[in-house]
Amino acid sequence: MIPERRFARRVSLTDIARACGVAPSTVSRALNNPGRVSAAMHDRISSKAIEMGYASATLPEGPERRARGTIALVVPNLVNPFVHDLIRGSQAQCQAAGFLFLLVNTEESAHVELTWLKELSHTVDGVVVSSPRSDDASLRSIADAVPLTVINRSVEGLSSVVIDTPSSSVDALHYLVSLGHRRIAYVRGPERSWVSRGRVEAVVEAAEAAEVELMPLGAFHPSLAAGAAAADAVAMSGATAALFFNDTLAIGAMTRFRQRGVDVPGDISVIGCDDIASAETSNPPLTTITASGERAARAATELLVGQFTARSPQPRAEKLAAHLTVRDSTGPAPDARGAR
Repeated sequence: MIPERRFARRVSLTDIARACGVAPSTVSRALNNPGRVSAAMHDRISSKAIEMGYASATLPEGPERRARGTIALVVPNLVNPFVHDLIRGSQAQCQAAGFLFLLVNTEESAHVELTWLKELSHTVDGVVVSSPRSDDASLRSIADAVPLTVINRSVEGLSSVVIDTPSSSVDALHYLVSLGHRRIAYVRGPERSWVSRGRVEAVVEAAEAAEVELMPLGAFHPSLAAGAAAADAVAMSGATAALFFNDTLAIGAMTRFRQRGVDVPGDISVIGCDDIASAETSNPPLTTITASGERAARAATELLVGQFTARSPQPRAEKLAAHLTVRDSTGPAPDARGAR
């Protein structure tokens, strides 16, 4: 539950735009690039901004000053180290563009996420949403009130940056097949994760084409503890290899496998996703899909900032490549190794 305000909220560019009957991008140009609007429009908007008590971010004065207010990054959780990369990327891009940075964690709740997005639509100048759990219609409704971009979700009518992990997941599946694995588990992420669904669809199709058995398992919170539960599910499935939604789940699973006396990769091969810092130092070092969260967040924040200065901002969709990084957590299938 969001507490009631103790102070009056800050006036945003969107508020001024509504009052003047113009687009937020027009307000941004008038206040930050006056030469790009007519003198009459500049006077009208700046007068209304002063009247409403608008205040930009406090930054040093200078010819390169581009203070435009506040941008919020909304993330689904803080337990996944990949999210920390997103935070670094978005915060760095906000700072470079002269915005204050606000972080909101929704704890994997679609209800909390939408509640905060509605609140933010009245209090900040722009929003970047990572892996949103809300439906498309709700996101478009928020975007009608405040400029918004999305990370790792494709929404018609909204700008987005998507890391192509489904294609890399297919590469990972083919790699396991080349090692002789014929019974492979896919450990899914949160139930409402668009990314998880996309990867499952891609690897299921690839498994059918390769004539191997692919078993999607569960819907797991991206945490080490959930990884332990996922390991038990994988062990019961009889799979000789497992693809995990993310590295945190995979590392938690490998710890549990050791406790059960299951050798990685001798008895089971493990592949994660994200290539977080601890993936390379895990025991054993984790084979994973390398994807740059920092780069994705920078790109999404840059797209958002671009909406403030574009005369006719159009939605843009960017796709970033990912690739499989092979380490020691994968090896030949037990029966294939024995055949040699």
